[in-house]
Amino acid sequence: MGSLLVLTGVTDPGTPALAADSSVVTVSANQQDLDLESAPMPDLSVTVSQTRDLLAQGIEVSWTGGVKSEVPSGQTGGKNFLQIMQCWGDDPENPGQPDRTTCQYGGFNTPGATRDSTISDDKNVAEQDVKYTAYGSDFINPTYTSIPFKSKTGVTIASVVDGKKVDVDVNTNPFFTRLTSNEVSWAGSGSNGEGSVKFEVQTATQASGLGCGAPVTGAGNVITGASCWLVIIPRGTADVGENDVLKSGLLWDNWKHRLAVKLDFLPDGARCTIGAKERQLSGSELASVAIASWQPTLCGAKGGAVYSTITGAESDAALAANGTTAAPLALTSRALSTPDVTDKLTYAPIALTGISVAFAIDREPNALGEVPDDAKARARLPFSSMNLTPRLVAKLLTSSYLDSLPTGASKEHLGYKGPADAGHNPRNITYDPDFLAINDEEWAYQSINAPSLSDLIAPQGRSDAAWALWSYVMSDQDAVDFLSGVPDPWKMTVNPWSSLNPDVYNAVSGGVGAPLTFPRDDFPKADPTEQPVAADGAASVNSVTWRPYTNDLSTSAYLVLRGDGQVLGAWDPVAAPPKYTKTSRSLTGLQRVIGLTDTGAAAKYQVFEAKLRNPAGKFVAPDDTSLAAAAAAMTVDPTQSQVYRFDPGSDQAKAAENAYPLAVPVYAAVNKEMSDAALRADYANFIIYAATAGQEPGTGFGQLPAGYAPIPQGWSDQAVSAAAVIASGKSTTPPTTPAKPAATTPRTVTAPPVPAAPAPPVSAPVSDPSASGGAAAALVGKPTPADQKLGAISGAVPLAILAGLLAAVAVPFITRIRRRL
Repeated sequence: MGSLLVLTGVTDPGTPALAADSSVVTVSANQQDLDLESAPMPDLSVTVSQTRDLLAQGIEVSWTGGVKSEVPSGQTGGKNFLQIMQCWGDDPENPGQPDRTTCQYGGFNTPGATRDSTISDDKNVAEQDVKYTAYGSDFINPTYTSIPFKSKTGVTIASVVDGKKVDVDVNTNPFFTRLTSNEVSWAGSGSNGEGSVKFEVQTATQASGLGCGAPVTGAGNVITGASCWLVIIPRGTADVGENDVLKSGLLWDNWKHRLAVKLDFLPDGARCTIGAKERQLSGSELASVAIASWQPTLCGAKGGAVYSTITGAESDAALAANGTTAAPLALTSRALSTPDVTDKLTYAPIALTGISVAFAIDREPNALGEVPDDAKARARLPFSSMNLTPRLVAKLLTSSYLDSLPTGASKEHLGYKGPADAGHNPRNITYDPDFLAINDEEWAYQSINAPSLSDLIAPQGRSDAAWALWSYVMSDQDAVDFLSGVPDPWKMTVNPWSSLNPDVYNAVSGGVGAPLTFPRDDFPKADPTEQPVAADGAASVNSVTWRPYTNDLSTSAYLVLRGDGQVLGAWDPVAAPPKYTKTSRSLTGLQRVIGLTDTGAAAKYQVFEAKLRNPAGKFVAPDDTSLAAAAAAMTVDPTQSQVYRFDPGSDQAKAAENAYPLAVPVYAAVNKEMSDAALRADYANFIIYAATAGQEPGTGFGQLPAGYAPIPQGWSDQAVSAAAVIASGKSTTPPTTPAKPAATTPRTVTAPPVPAAPAPPVSAPVSDPSASGGAAAALVGKPTPADQKLGAISGAVPLAILAGLLAAVAVPFITRIRRRL
């Protein structure tokens, strides 16, 4: 067993506060603009959605008091817009203010958004810019000002040294490029002066030049994350000495109007006790964001174990865990259902989450159509609401929109014979009458084209998430009819390669192979149609090359945040070997991407999520309330009494008007007969923490992050009972799910006293655990003299619970963090 975990509820000043208090901050030009009289937006007020406990994630930046924007033209940066960036250092000449030389800015190298600029008249060089300026002699050699980038690593990238211009590119450098920079070079306001954008927050892992969140050891060996700045620069109609916005936002005449917000980070990375034993978890990624939040609090506790994750098919993980030899704990949302295999697993619910459709789609009014003035005024601003039905989801998953296939591929099987005879299948979802009929009328005024609006960015491989989504689709008769080859009311038809109807499939396949069956646990790209080899030697393009998979659901959310639709670029014949390039992510105002993710990742990156029509006929977005409502409508899996599922065809689901239809539980599953008792004990400890103290909502270490609803009490009871069964290795029957629906009342975090030392496991059989389904009481006890001081850990598990079978311990969990490009 692991060591004693003491959860006092007392907050150590050096650790993140456990309460889910708001860290929203609002700043204004009136407070911060250094030259308000010349400010381009004197009434500007900017709100940042989160400023504390930050990780690599997304935040929302919204504002009022702006001025109606004009979009960039290609030669100019636009008019009356904002630029947003992340900076790491304080200005030595203005303590408590950001230093412009430490800002990640210029990566896109577009007009009005570079670090360097030529100056047409020397008198327009501000005094504060002189040290960064190389004065010219004539028109051919103009004056040049370049703001260097001083990285957190101590390396400086400068193209002006000692008053002379040197051959260095300050905009594309070892620390950031157009592919990695998180800057927003243009963020526009509507006619009312309001606007909002999603901003990618980067830590030292993603941006070493910024170093945000890098561990800093303070007094008393308290470790915190290095702070950074969020800087917002308002740009007007023209730069000093120019007729348009052309110059760098870092030039003093622009920089002096900046607004800045301090960003406080959690320490980046994980620190565990050296030499700690390692325990593996395998399967679902749906709980990964929650586990990553629990990890820093639990990791490194004396006597604890290191828990590492292996993401893969849940069915494989469950099958591996079903044996009696040592195996990773399985994370799954479905019961084991391998033919001819008896399910011997004990299931413990540890998370309530959901599958989500995220999107980033900016308005682009039709220039050739009749568009109301108010719709024109919102050009380049993001849509924040989208409704989807099971049939629309089916269309996105089956390559049934024209642009989901390569441009040069034959599309006659989709009814498209040419511009003069285009058939009835739209280019993408935004042109689909089926979509327009259930969404805001403003969608109908748009002309938005991109392959990334013709499908869902989805992960490769098998998963319970795929099964849940296809089950949702197959629960709807309209969607089933569409997959069967029946045209929708607007005559759009399914791509026959993805039809479940043998006659429809055979008509295009010539009888070779077999049609797809549904539901299924993957997202096949069944259409083999290719764009042929071009005359210039450009390689053929199949559906996977055209619309690639992602590695996981989290990556999909990250791509949506960045506006990266994974669109194929041009053929590069001089590359070695020659290849197709990747199109850069779309800038804010031009984003158009839809991706399949989970609610935990969607909340982490703060992307917009679609409302889905549930079995009760209501369009519902995922949140704590709708996830909890879905949990209350879940029914027992008829093949495994320990497992809950949201069955769209059930009477409970059809009556749950507020339920989100893609809510899913995540279970930790272990065979209680596994031969390694110590391994079972550590798995039990992990389950106990996850199902009790780990269910306290918040942004700090050890808490339940946004995107997850606290599990109901009945689930928590089942998990604790299951942990007892796993630890003891003995039970007359497995624990079962509550007989009545799960309650949605909030959990509390309280518990009976914790003994000073763990009691050894007993060998006597335990009684069958049961769960009531009511609101959970938490398990927090008062500290004893032997308790280890762990700061802001707020919950505990009593070691003597359930006849002394379990000891509550800190269970560290390691995630593998990788740089995202």
